[in-house]
Amino acid sequence: MSDRAGRPTTIAYYLPQFYPIPENDAWYGTGFTEWRNVVRARPLFEGHEQPRLPADLGFYDLRVREVRHQQARLAKRYGIDAFCYYHYWFNGVRPLRHVIDDVLANSVPNMPFCLAWANENWSRHWDASQHEVLLRQTYTPEDDEEHGQFLLRVMSHPLYLRVDGRPILFIYRIQAFPDATATIERWRRMWAEGGLPDVHIVKFDTHGDFNDPAVYGADTAAQFLPHGIHDVVRPIRPDGCHPDNQVFSYEQVSAAYRKQPQPGWTRHECVLPSWDNTSRRGDGKSLLVHGSTPELYEEWLSTVHKRAGADGLVLINAWNEWAEGAYLEPDLTHGHAYLEATARAIGQPVPPQPGWSDPTPTAVEDDQTDLAERYLEACEAVALLRRRLSRLEATLERQISLAVQNHQAELRTARQHALELAAELERLEGTQRTFTSELPGAPASTANGVHRT
Repeated sequence: MSDRAGRPTTIAYYLPQFYPIPENDAWYGTGFTEWRNVVRARPLFEGHEQPRLPADLGFYDLRVREVRHQQARLAKRYGIDAFCYYHYWFNGVRPLRHVIDDVLANSVPNMPFCLAWANENWSRHWDASQHEVLLRQTYTPEDDEEHGQFLLRVMSHPLYLRVDGRPILFIYRIQAFPDATATIERWRRMWAEGGLPDVHIVKFDTHGDFNDPAVYGADTAAQFLPHGIHDVVRPIRPDGCHPDNQVFSYEQVSAAYRKQPQPGWTRHECVLPSWDNTSRRGDGKSLLVHGSTPELYEEWLSTVHKRAGADGLVLINAWNEWAEGAYLEPDLTHGHAYLEATARAIGQPVPPQPGWSDPTPTAVEDDQTDLAERYLEACEAVALLRRRLSRLEATLERQISLAVQNHQAELRTARQHALELAAELERLEGTQRTFTSELPGAPASTANGVHRT
């Protein structure tokens, strides 16, 4: 049985990247985060949705705890059971470690989590290639020991996700290990000695390797879309799109995966809200799963959820991959639509829009969590009230400005009419003087206006 009794465990992948680190400062410029990529994206063809801009959470910095509290609260409200944080390890070097370290040290945010070791090269062009490598992934038995001890500490944390009592560990590219079975066996011995005898290792199906996970010593496999979609559907060619971009129809992709049979081993299914890495790759190098809608996403997720089984995993790629167009967080175009679709698809009641909470008391884990929840609800209510007041103030200011403009226009018109009337009166007076002077017996006048007698 799943720890979520009677239904599958729904996990969203989480990118812990949105804050500056020294490595990115050196490679891409001081203060770099992927928000810089996100905002400069532009449409590649008609109907292409770019740039994608965040709504409720804004252009956040993950060093700020309140942001991660809000993310966890949103995820829980709409039925996400756990975040799967991408974990980076290069012979003991752990870039982008702040989020995980704060969870380990302070349980912030108070959200079940697991790790996915993203074991591939960091390259300048975000493609794990062998050229322009920034951090290279290497493997040694000695590093296995050090890394295994770190993973043991993480998986022993009270918030670490367990399904059927087993901690879950995902490995992105297990086929890259020089000897995967030896590494996995070494880790299992170490973890058993440390009190974790039955870790559930999941092999991601990536880079063309869709083999039986048992070959590598793993327990199960998992889709990691968009890896593999070339084998399922053919690309489309939108008018005006650079021919080197790879564009797939979301409707076709989702329909194909809803019909795809299960192999002879357990493979956990993955669902994409969308996919578009234009922000990272640019025109001529991008991969898009184009035409997503909340309704199509909901249909796909609902199908996957129903057939996962109570002890299964449902994977969503992703919670916040903004530079790859794969996210559930609210944006300016769709708002909460994808979160609401998630809740409906997994049988979770759709909560009211944040800002006005249900006055009915809800069960909470402890007083601290209760206070944190109430505080965030109050913050959201205040934010909503400020937005509404701001709109009212803006409306009033526009009305006042319009009234002033109308008054000034009427005043200018009245002044113009007054000037025209004055000119006309002066003309009439001049005409009268001329007419009077020409009458018989009228007094003559000199050039300077002095009458002659």
